[in-house]
Amino acid sequence: MEIRKTKLADLDILLNMYENARMFMTSHGNPTQWGNTYPPKALLAQDIDNGNSYVCEEHGKIIAAFYYRMGRDDTYTKIYSGQWLDESPYGVVHRITSDGTIRGAASFCLNWALEQCSNLRIDTHRDNVVMQHMLDKNGFKYCGVIFLEDGSERLAYQKKLQ
Repeated sequence: MEIRKTKLADLDILLNMYENARMFMTSHGNPTQWGNTYPPKALLAQDIDNGNSYVCEEHGKIIAAFYYRMGRDDTYTKIYSGQWLDESPYGVVHRITSDGTIRGAASFCLNWALEQCSNLRIDTHRDNVVMQHMLDKNGFKYCGVIFLEDGSERLAYQKKLQ
């Protein structure tokens, strides 16, 4: 598997991948995290334009996608019912998804992001048990609760390489 920056030409593939992810989440007891329209096309295009969108390919086929950026994330400024592992510089991953064809693709993406920065933060919905399990399996530590700009609650995780 290989990671590369997303191209604007990949946008339709990503839209389809996220649509399938929303259906998967709904069928696994998590219908509200991304609702029926998240992430919107304009946000994905903005991520691509800003250089923060990445895809994972296997034999030239896109099998996973995610947002990665090194630097402070405003939604991680305040954490409740816990604390971050530390306050050193960190990277963030958002909107991670895979098409489900290659086992371990999302873990591969997380490990790639961690190799870029050695300190990674990520969050997920309380109902996203699949993602929580994947984060636990990959050695991420549950740190507490954060709130998005719209007030939605998320469970916050962090992993730091020694």
